[in-house]
Amino acid sequence: MTAERKYVVGITDHMIGEPDLEADVLGGDVEIDFFASTDETSFAPGRLARLDALMVWGARLGPRSIAHLARCKGVVRYGVGYEKIDRAALAAAGIPFANNPDYGTEEVADHALAMILSLHRRLWEHDAHARGYASGWQVHSLKPLSRSNKATVGVVGVGRIGTAVVNRLKPFGFRILAYDPGQPPGHEKAIGYERADRLEDLLSQSDVVTLHCPATQETRGLLDADGLSRLKPGAIVVNTARGELIDDLGALETALRSGHLAAAAIDTLVKEPPGDHPLLTAWRNREDWLAGRLVITPHNAFYSDHAAVEMRRNAAKTVRILLDEGKLRNQVTDIS
Repeated sequence: MTAERKYVVGITDHMIGEPDLEADVLGGDVEIDFFASTDETSFAPGRLARLDALMVWGARLGPRSIAHLARCKGVVRYGVGYEKIDRAALAAAGIPFANNPDYGTEEVADHALAMILSLHRRLWEHDAHARGYASGWQVHSLKPLSRSNKATVGVVGVGRIGTAVVNRLKPFGFRILAYDPGQPPGHEKAIGYERADRLEDLLSQSDVVTLHCPATQETRGLLDADGLSRLKPGAIVVNTARGELIDDLGALETALRSGHLAAAAIDTLVKEPPGDHPLLTAWRNREDWLAGRLVITPHNAFYSDHAAVEMRRNAAKTVRILLDEGKLRNQVTDIS
């Protein structure tokens, strides 16, 4: 016998086909209403009004839609970030919100480490220049190039992913300096890093800075023109966190052109896919001055076949627990 449908769960959009995995986790008593759109203006009020819960992938969710979520017990985002979700409007409507932080930790940490090691060893620069070597070969060394155990990596944010990055860095011998005012005293002893009490100290001492913090009022524009100027000359920046942390591409271009910034690797941008900008044009055209010094990946640090399944199942499980027990795990309470 088919289970009686007791609940309706909406899914705004999805990058990986139909929501079959979600249906399996949610169970036969749940009807899934798949909107299949990232365009909030296309969400019909009548469909929203039927929902007991809403799952969001890439769509924005603002007051227009939230006003119609009359039955909704909670909104769950598939990913970790929630810049597109109007948490203040949800709070005003009495609808709790949760993100999905417990997936893809290994993948993002691996991605960041690959970027750190490749830029520190100047692999992409070697690859770009080696194509043009007509004479000599091994003599074409790139300088400066330090040993790992003579370099400092600064980790901004030592939560799940930042901690995973620290653990991966240790075997290479890097000095690991980290800044995270949200971690309690002694966290550095338990994990194994040096604590920087001020962000400025980390920026001025680090040969590589890797970002692993959310985008908040305090962190947006963290590496703007002023932040970049505080970096140790010749530093490398890696961002697999949020695009808003480095939101000024003009300042990034200036730092790279001047050589104050040796290289950068970015997985997330404020606008995706990126639009036109002189720095992006130089990157797309493989201009000589930037060759191998700017690496951009299309916001897929989180991805592996396994992580994609884990993400979808975890988000659906969060909704199932909400429907069964009235509890919303991973609830986000701040509305900054």
